[in-house]
Amino acid sequence: MTGDEGVSSSSLGSEPGPDHELHQLGGLRTRLEIPWESQFRDPSREFRRLFSELFGTFFLVLVAAGAPTVAAAGAGSIGRSAAVVAPGLMVLAIILFMGTVSGAHLNPVVSIAFAMRKDFPWKRVPGYIAVQALGAVLAGWFLYAMFGKVGMLGATLPGKGITDLQAFLMEVVLTLGLVSTILGTASKAQNVGTMSAVGVGSYIALAGLWASPISGASMNPVRSFGPAVALGDYSHLWVYLAGPLVGALLAVVVAILLRGPGGHDPEARIAAQGRLQ
Repeated sequence: MTGDEGVSSSSLGSEPGPDHELHQLGGLRTRLEIPWESQFRDPSREFRRLFSELFGTFFLVLVAAGAPTVAAAGAGSIGRSAAVVAPGLMVLAIILFMGTVSGAHLNPVVSIAFAMRKDFPWKRVPGYIAVQALGAVLAGWFLYAMFGKVGMLGATLPGKGITDLQAFLMEVVLTLGLVSTILGTASKAQNVGTMSAVGVGSYIALAGLWASPISGASMNPVRSFGPAVALGDYSHLWVYLAGPLVGALLAVVVAILLRGPGGHDPEARIAAQGRLQ
């Protein structure tokens, strides 16, 4: 049952127990509130959620952009396979250690997709996107302070001989797969608990292994935004803003075709919103 569903006292068969709080709404219906939902709406916890997204996105972009930057700086040999697997492992770790705080979106299009599925409130989306962008920019500036403008600071760019349009289409397809994986593992039908971190992290690594030579396999607007700000070079940024957004919108359509309209799955809402204790 979600916090939006009404429950009458007669349907309960008895007076509510001490673990449930019954609210009268206009004298017409009553409502049973799930504890984690009241925690999610508690404004005093908003800072934790926002800091969680900033902290997690900082580390995601630091690892994703840091591997090619460190290699270009001559600090060590990092092959392409290692460079594309590292962000997947970072995402896996972040979901495991703080997914229950904010949902570990780490990506504006994931926040938008969850909101479109009605598993995440739209009013929280701007705050999530703002701190995700800030975390990414801080990661870009950290790399710039450490190494200077080497290796394009790990910026995502179309590969050699690849046009912006080709890179855009690749980002659409890759993000379609990523967000479909996220929404699918979050749903009640396929919910696998903490193992969803393995599914999402594995998809990121897999996408990078085969598609990074085409577009860099960003799948995340702020992953590309952070290094672009540090470099002051926005020449290809539209590819990595528009491509993931279109891919996420398509993933929401696919989710509707596979599982119907969202907003009625408690497991998906917990996955999207976290569970602060």
